[in-house]
Amino acid sequence: MAFAVPRGYVDLADLAAARGVPASKYTQGLGVLQMSVADADEDPVTLATEAARRCLQAAGRSPSEIGLCIVGTETAVDHSKPIASYLHGLLGLPSACRVFETKHACFGGTAGLLNAIDWLAAGSARGRCALIVCTDIARYSVGSAGEPTQGAGAVAMLISENPRLVELEPGITGCFSQDVHDFWRPLYRKDALVDGQFSVQCYLDALTGAYAEWQRLSESDEPLVRTCYHVPYGKMARKAHQRRCQLDGMSEEAAEKSFAEQVEPSLRVPSQVGNIYTGSLYLALLSLLYHQATELAGKRIGLFSYGSGCAAEFFAGRVLPTAAAQIAQSAVDSTLANRQRLAIPVYEELRRNDASADQRPSELPSSAKIGAALSQADRSPRFSGIDTQERRIYTVA
Repeated sequence: MAFAVPRGYVDLADLAAARGVPASKYTQGLGVLQMSVADADEDPVTLATEAARRCLQAAGRSPSEIGLCIVGTETAVDHSKPIASYLHGLLGLPSACRVFETKHACFGGTAGLLNAIDWLAAGSARGRCALIVCTDIARYSVGSAGEPTQGAGAVAMLISENPRLVELEPGITGCFSQDVHDFWRPLYRKDALVDGQFSVQCYLDALTGAYAEWQRLSESDEPLVRTCYHVPYGKMARKAHQRRCQLDGMSEEAAEKSFAEQVEPSLRVPSQVGNIYTGSLYLALLSLLYHQATELAGKRIGLFSYGSGCAAEFFAGRVLPTAAAQIAQSAVDSTLANRQRLAIPVYEELRRNDASADQRPSELPSSAKIGAALSQADRSPRFSGIDTQERRIYTVA
């Protein structure tokens, strides 16, 4: 696994001060400390490419070893051409590689992961790996209730018959789906619309259904020592774990203790990045492994994915003895450290220019021009704009 985030972020204490509310309303009430903010030349393609490049490098794999590339996103850059196609070219993947994009709100990445597992189980891999990338930019209107739950980033994962992080359990997943309008983003909007309280209820209902189905299918009595949840914000993971503890017949006191031990380590990195939609569950998994892979070696963990609309899945896997050494290659600390804290006026300027950023990013005021310097070693692509035929152009810094 590896992840990528934009160069800039907003500190939630700064945002709270600008909005005239106590910082604790965001940092404690939501469980978020910082939220990543994409600059005009950063988009889901550039984030996906950088995460995938880091993932291949960390795993010691070549693009020639990839036979399947699936990108999960709800921040598509084109109605027809998938981000996976851009990724194919920017990474130099082989022509004998199946590429496509999946969309189901925040569930899209999990849809890709489960498809990859079936691809392996069917024998289609023939020794190759699947590259699954979750990439999104979570936007809500400036000043809205959803504003502090924004974020941006990508998580890339290599799925193979010989994993080094987590060995998943093929065919043993609890799923739940229904047609609801808890969260949506019409084609003409950059920012999402959400029915907040209803969305929370849909999430918890989906967890109840998916967890019950997983329990019915699971043949193992071995307990789950940790659980990672879809994390639009940290407080949602707390609500989810409380619901699951209720389903397991635990007291409120026991549930609180269980949360601190079983869930809190998975929320440390997400609290510094914010909501990244399809990648939120997997950023939580990366956080858990980064902080506790050594002590979890050989033990079973649970994973819950939710996408509004809605679809959900509960599944499990075993942390491998090689996980600690492998996750150390993911450069978690340096990825977070090499960012610039954006002043609120800079952040608001970026957001005001969202509507036209897809056409002329180079002409827009950006944090890069105001003071954020790119690392000399930064080789990630940048979105340069569109050509005369309205095709997107990407350049390498």
